[in-house]
Amino acid sequence: MRDFQRHHVATLLQRLAEPPNRIIAMFGPRQTGKTTIIKQALRQTQLRGLYLAVDDPVPSSVPESLFLTDPAAITGPMQPTRDAQWLVHHWESARRKAAEAENGYVLAIDEIQKIPDWSETVKGLWDADRASASRLHVVILGSAPLLMQSGLSESLAGRYEYLRVMHWSFREMADAFGFDLPAYAYFGGYPGAAPLRHDQQRWRDYVLGALVEPNIELDILAMQRVDKPVLLKRLFELGAEYSGQFLSYNKMLGQLQDAGNTTTLARYLELLSSAGLLAGLSKYASHAHRRRASSPKLNVLNTALMTAGSGYSFAEAQADRSFWGRIVESAAGAHLINTATPDIAVHYWRDAGREVDFVLQRGSRVVAIEVKGGPKSGSQSGMDEFSRQFKPQRSQLVGSDQGMPLSEFLSVPAAEWFESS
Repeated sequence: MRDFQRHHVATLLQRLAEPPNRIIAMFGPRQTGKTTIIKQALRQTQLRGLYLAVDDPVPSSVPESLFLTDPAAITGPMQPTRDAQWLVHHWESARRKAAEAENGYVLAIDEIQKIPDWSETVKGLWDADRASASRLHVVILGSAPLLMQSGLSESLAGRYEYLRVMHWSFREMADAFGFDLPAYAYFGGYPGAAPLRHDQQRWRDYVLGALVEPNIELDILAMQRVDKPVLLKRLFELGAEYSGQFLSYNKMLGQLQDAGNTTTLARYLELLSSAGLLAGLSKYASHAHRRRASSPKLNVLNTALMTAGSGYSFAEAQADRSFWGRIVESAAGAHLINTATPDIAVHYWRDAGREVDFVLQRGSRVVAIEVKGGPKSGSQSGMDEFSRQFKPQRSQLVGSDQGMPLSEFLSVPAAEWFESS
């Protein structure tokens, strides 16, 4: 793991080698390695730079070991309040460093969404830099995607390009931690939890207490207005339990204790999806209103979220063919959702008992994917009927003797299914 690098490091280095014409916005779910990526890139770039964490409790005058390439960049008294003034102070300091440096300078600000009105402040500073042709590169990181996207789209339109960091893939977990396919399906793609997998109770406690709880408390409840926080938490638990299955909003309400309505549940499901926890896939249909009215198919975005609270040990999960089949299907769905580019939508299809697990849509083109991970009936008839009705660009069976091996499927990003076959 020590020397492992996600592909985002190379992408970030490439961006830093270009003139600083746009802010680099790197965001995604908690515990996916964003901080490690920026630190690895700063160690390798020829530019000098500074990494700042908004939520770091240390004072601004800190030991040299905490900085990557410029330990003397910031001195001064303790500043426990990280507000717009704090941001301006450090930005102007980095701006002076950029003017003095031969090739420019890098300022990386982690968890920037925790600074009140951060996007308006960044807009003013960045526009001033462009007017003066500053050579300051700026990288902003955040683990609350919905808030990051809102601030970027509302205040910084045209001024940034984003680098999306999602959950770790099977190939990454295999290369970094030696996971085989069953281990990845059960333990998922959290690098921080991987070393604990040999002590399964400790692993479960870590996933539920150190990953799920902060995701909900810090990235959703602390950043968004949620009138019924208990309902949101129970919705996540229900979604993790039913991952890989269809569940109408009315049935969800019947299983949740807190009162609510279908509109509230739909919004909370969107919040959980934005935080990288749980998605509700809509049914593929020719007309948008039919998709919106459909019952969602629930899918965790990291299978650890499904298995940690299931009560099954690794061996017990494999022994239950039905449950293991849902884990495998959820792993495939999470892979498609996590690797889909913004122009690709992930749906399911179901009609009169016939179904297709996943339908990728890019404009007018569609790709049908069926996953065989356990006992399931009617799958081939579903693919045949879907092909008859919608004429997909491609149809792919995964995980059976006649289809693509699951390990190979989990190495193919969603966009590649639209390339010419």
